[in-house]
Amino acid sequence: MEIDPGRTVERHLDEVGGTLRRLMPERLSGEVTRHLELAREAPGTHEAAVLERIADAVETGLASYDLVVFDTAPSGHTARLMALPETMSAWTEGLLRRQERSARFGAALRGLTGDDADDAGAGELVGRRDPRAERDGEIRRVLLRRRTRFERLREVLSDPELTTFVLVLAAERLPVLETIELHRQLAKLGVDVGALVVNKRSPADAGALLDARRAREEAHLRALEDALPGLPRAETNLLPDDVVGEDALAGFGGLR
Repeated sequence: MEIDPGRTVERHLDEVGGTLRRLMPERLSGEVTRHLELAREAPGTHEAAVLERIADAVETGLASYDLVVFDTAPSGHTARLMALPETMSAWTEGLLRRQERSARFGAALRGLTGDDADDAGAGELVGRRDPRAERDGEIRRVLLRRRTRFERLREVLSDPELTTFVLVLAAERLPVLETIELHRQLAKLGVDVGALVVNKRSPADAGALLDARRAREEAHLRALEDALPGLPRAETNLLPDDVVGEDALAGFGGLR
């Protein structure tokens, strides 16, 4: 499947908006709408929405499939995305602490102002619905589900028995440097890197220009080997046609 970032963000905001409108007093519906409109273009909204979609795909994959392959964004975006589960878990944990303090403060304030009592006395409060307490409880349940989901995603990504990362690069100076840096960042995040794939290698014995190009590529790959020794590496040759469609992909992979 191909994740559509725009549609993913819209669905994410619709779900968040539905939850907020259900939990918040009706008089605040307009504020919820304005908040979501501002959030649509806010930094991190796109990444958070896509991360939710990835978490969903991982959960489905673990339950129903032998193998799930993610074709990720370029290195800089991927490094940020891989760090997001931990960031989002910490952010949700902060929300939970603030929500808990707010709930305690609200309960204490209602006790001081007598909002929860009437002339009949506290005995009549037994069995009475408290909409604010119910709302606080549901908010907490939503946040706990969110935290659990991100923690599970983080566990899967950092478990070498379940997940490995394959770095794909061209045999050129900047891609090699970016790959070395991404490997360092993934190692810091505890994500296993299982192999390298060097894409679009210049063929040997294909004329002076490509011979010179291949010699330059060899120099870049020696630098890669020096920086990441012992990491398994596969190479694919530059082809005259695009690898598009099932037949072309099967042929490229040697399956046909």
